[in-house]
Amino acid sequence: MTDVGLKQQINNEVKDAMRAKAKERLATLRLITAEIKRVEVDERIEVDDARVLIILDKMCKQRRDSITQYEQGGREDLAAVERFEIEVIQSFLPEALTAEELSAIVEKAIADSGASNMQEMGKAMALIKPQVQGRADMGEVSKLIKAKLA
Repeated sequence: MTDVGLKQQINNEVKDAMRAKAKERLATLRLITAEIKRVEVDERIEVDDARVLIILDKMCKQRRDSITQYEQGGREDLAAVERFEIEVIQSFLPEALTAEELSAIVEKAIADSGASNMQEMGKAMALIKPQVQGRADMGEVSKLIKAKLA
C-alpha cells in the first residue's frame, strides 16, 4: 500500500466515483465513509488503518448475512446489491489468505497458546485475530480451530 492512509484512500475513491458518475459504487463508498464517521463520533476517536480494516471486515460480514437472508426469502435482486457492495468493500481489504496460509497460522497459534481443548480455544483465537483481520472470515477460522482441537 502507498503512504496514503486507508481512510484517505476511501475518500479519494468517493471523489473519483463522483467524477465518473458511478452511482452504485458511490453509494457503497458513502456507506463505508458513514460507518467510519459513526465510529469516530460514537467513540470520539480518529480511526487508524487497523480500525478501518475491522470496520470493513464487519461490513462484509453483515452483507454476507444479508445475502443469506435475501436468498432464503427469494429476493435475488437484493442479494445482488449486497454482493456488489461486498466487492467494493473488499477492494480496500488486504488480499485474502489461502487455505494453506490460514491453516498454518491456526496450527502455529494453537501450538504457541498451548490450547489443547475447546475450552482453551479463545487463547488461540486471540493470537490469530490480529493476523487475519480483514483477510479471512472469522467464522471459517473458528471452524478450523474447532476441527484441529477436536
